[in-house]
Amino acid sequence: MTLFGIDRLLDEPELRRPLEGKRVALLAHPASVTRDLTHSLDALFAAGLNVSAVFGPQHGVRGDLQDNMMESPDFTDPIYNVPVFSLYGEVRRPTGQSMGTFDTILVDLQDLGCRIYTYVTTLLYVLEAAAEHGKSVWVLDRPNPAGRPVEGLILREGWESFVGAGPMPMRHGLTLGELGRWFIDHFMLDVDYRVIEMEGWQPDEAPGFGWPPERVWINPSPNAANVNMARAYAGTVMLEGTTLSEGRGTTRPLELFGAPDIDPIKVMAEMERVAPDWLRGCKLRDVSFQPTFHKHAGELNRGVFIHAEGQFYDYDAFRPWRLQSLAFKAIRNLYPAYDLWRDFPYEYEFDKLAIDVINGSSLLREWVDDPEAAPSDLDAITVPDEQAWVEERKPYQIY
Repeated sequence: MTLFGIDRLLDEPELRRPLEGKRVALLAHPASVTRDLTHSLDALFAAGLNVSAVFGPQHGVRGDLQDNMMESPDFTDPIYNVPVFSLYGEVRRPTGQSMGTFDTILVDLQDLGCRIYTYVTTLLYVLEAAAEHGKSVWVLDRPNPAGRPVEGLILREGWESFVGAGPMPMRHGLTLGELGRWFIDHFMLDVDYRVIEMEGWQPDEAPGFGWPPERVWINPSPNAANVNMARAYAGTVMLEGTTLSEGRGTTRPLELFGAPDIDPIKVMAEMERVAPDWLRGCKLRDVSFQPTFHKHAGELNRGVFIHAEGQFYDYDAFRPWRLQSLAFKAIRNLYPAYDLWRDFPYEYEFDKLAIDVINGSSLLREWVDDPEAAPSDLDAITVPDEQAWVEERKPYQIY
């Protein structure tokens, strides 16, 4: 069985020894569980650690908020009577007050391997605060369920946000423990940092390709329901910046897209015509769905479901970011006047289009909207970014 960082910390007393006599904080969420599905907070208390504070990222420690961009308050844990600080509420960076409650913080977060997933940025903010306050950070490492492939444009300077911590591509192919190492070097942080490594994680190998199939999947956020979603997410997350439904309000969010006024058969045919190579590694299926909340709630939507699973999944060929970009291009070609880009404040950014915040520049949107732009034009700006990142990340890879 693949052992995650929390499992090894609990199994191996010598790993815990440096925490003796220390006040320990835990940054965790609903997927922070041991191999027997005990929540990490309960397991650490049971192991006798002096847990003095808990931190919760977006959606909370135990999982309390369904929709996106919903803030959580601070509170006192009713079982252990320790303070629980929200890093997605009045503050997104740990405050001096909360940093005074511990000596070492254990970060036990299941990531999805995508730059925009806010746990990535929360890790950076914790590292920066720890450097400032002289605290130690341990990442209890977990798999990147999307594996090692790299895809997407690198975030451009000036486009940093809560969904864009630094100049990395959309699909970074690292674990959080590895990303922390890169953050420390890139931002030149002086912080006491340690990764409790996994044992037995083999991201490039069947059948799991990133996610060990013997480990139970637990939603790290309310709309991350399964491994198929994690694989598709580096593309489908861009739907948040559009008027298309990403399936919030259905049971399969971020695995599909659609709207009441598109024809999925025509969209898929146009995608096949424009860039058949970008459709490899998965199977597309036309669907109808009716969201109970969020975009187009209560309306019948027609759209496309992405199956990056079973016999249709090719780990090396599947490119979700290009696939979703191609879907936008197909819709733009078929419906030139379609009101595609959603104009609303996104993750505390008020003066930029959401699709641009998500991509870390306006380059993707400009490619979609340019009727003369071909797939090769997007590759021309994206492939060099991807190749540069593959080289840049090498020193930080542990597995």
